[in-house]
Amino acid sequence: MAGQPRFVSGSNSMKSRGRDAQSINILAGKAVAKAVRTTLGPKGMDKMLVDSLGDIVITNDGATILREMDIEHPAAKMVVEVAKTQDDEVGDGTTTAAVLTGELLAKAEELLDKGIHPTIIASGYRHAAKKCAEILETITIDVSRDDRETLKKLARTALTGKGAGEYKEFLSEIVLDAVLSVAEDTDDGVKVDVGDITIEKKEGGSILDTEMVPGLIIDKERVRPNMPKKIENAKILLASFAIEFHKIEKDAEIKITSPDQMQLFVEQEERMVKEMVDKIIASGANVVFCQKAIDDLAQYYLEKAGIYACRRIKKSDLQKLAKATGATLFQDVTDIRSSDLGAAEVVEEKDVNGAKMTILTGCREEKTVSLILHGGTTHIVDALKRALNDALCVVGVALEDRKIVAGGGSPEIELALRLREYAATLKGREQLAVSKFAEAFEIIPQTLAENAGLDAIDMLIELRSQHEQGNKNAGLDVYTGQVVNMFDKDVLEPLRIKTQAINAATEATVMILRIDDVVASSRKSAMPPGMPQPGMGM
Repeated sequence: MAGQPRFVSGSNSMKSRGRDAQSINILAGKAVAKAVRTTLGPKGMDKMLVDSLGDIVITNDGATILREMDIEHPAAKMVVEVAKTQDDEVGDGTTTAAVLTGELLAKAEELLDKGIHPTIIASGYRHAAKKCAEILETITIDVSRDDRETLKKLARTALTGKGAGEYKEFLSEIVLDAVLSVAEDTDDGVKVDVGDITIEKKEGGSILDTEMVPGLIIDKERVRPNMPKKIENAKILLASFAIEFHKIEKDAEIKITSPDQMQLFVEQEERMVKEMVDKIIASGANVVFCQKAIDDLAQYYLEKAGIYACRRIKKSDLQKLAKATGATLFQDVTDIRSSDLGAAEVVEEKDVNGAKMTILTGCREEKTVSLILHGGTTHIVDALKRALNDALCVVGVALEDRKIVAGGGSPEIELALRLREYAATLKGREQLAVSKFAEAFEIIPQTLAENAGLDAIDMLIELRSQHEQGNKNAGLDVYTGQVVNMFDKDVLEPLRIKTQAINAATEATVMILRIDDVVASSRKSAMPPGMPQPGMGM
């Protein structure tokens, strides 16, 4: 054993090896997929999630459900990451990605039971994923920025099945206008940063009261009611420092032996605050957004100078303000320069459903819009925000890629059919892996049928028949229980939803399959001197 590496683990560590490790990991991945499977599609059900503080989230968004669930198993967390990546990259299709990952693992388990080596399965899966990209190119259609009707269909499809689905006609118009307002033409095509669209929630009223405002909304009011309510030709200063007397941070004592000394001390504080405000006034700023506090005395001086000021602004809002107005975020009062102020045509305080908000219009960077969402309760408005975020991302992705596909399980059935044909051309055991990969795609239309209360077997048979006859866009209409052309039914999705889901699900599945040894320490074990503790970097 001389010179051989030795592995030392604590007595409380848990170990699983070989087939046992693979089975446990696959089981965990399938469990996560099963948890969100019933939420898939227009007739999917919602989940109510209650945290330890009693806060409630009601949603059928896969990424939100998995993010809120307390998942500890490492393999299960990898499936959660698939949904999270899908949400970050596309904004929709998170449930599809998680369900597809679970089914790929289930099909891989069948091959493992037959004695197929995980490496062969992984290789077959990668070949199949690469082939999927080629197949999808044959069923896509192009969409342009000018094709408003098709883009609205994409938004309506993304909103269908969400809590606000019955208002999808009204909301899709708002979504499209918002995305087109921030879309930017570049040499590489259209670029859409959904972060340029600010979403503010207000309980009360109806969803139909939701509106788009050209400009930026900050959910704050003036610090003093006597400050100007409206500023035109605004010169905007963004401060990340507090506009107040700087207290001594270290422990210190000041001995005051007479009232005169006390008066001098107070006057010095006031002088320091006034100097700060004077520097702000001297810069030419007539609007101030401060991340921290604004002293009462500073408020008085700002009010006297006719300056509009807001305090306790969130850092994320300050960053949006900086981008929209072209302002620099000042870290200290000594950094203030007139050339670094932002600009907007109008900064105004408005009453929105009884709440006062600051609205900036005519910003230096015109590509900024805001949405004010309304709903009867907090949960309704939260669900509306998630639905609109999905729709905004979907339309943005479609504008960037300019490629869309039909929905309703249509692409999955076409992929399953073509991959089976491709598998027949392969030699060796990889053929079995590609065939199982093809079978896994059928879980999507099967789940859509089950969630709609339809006979999944009958629907799959009819879908296969239609696609074998060359109807590439045949999908399942869950409302009528019929197999129809999904383009004719206006059920459309961006191509990237499918490609991202397939790639992420494949990579996560392959990674899980390649794990043949799991060592999980329940606590730090006593290790010999010089050996790294569990969890420490090597």
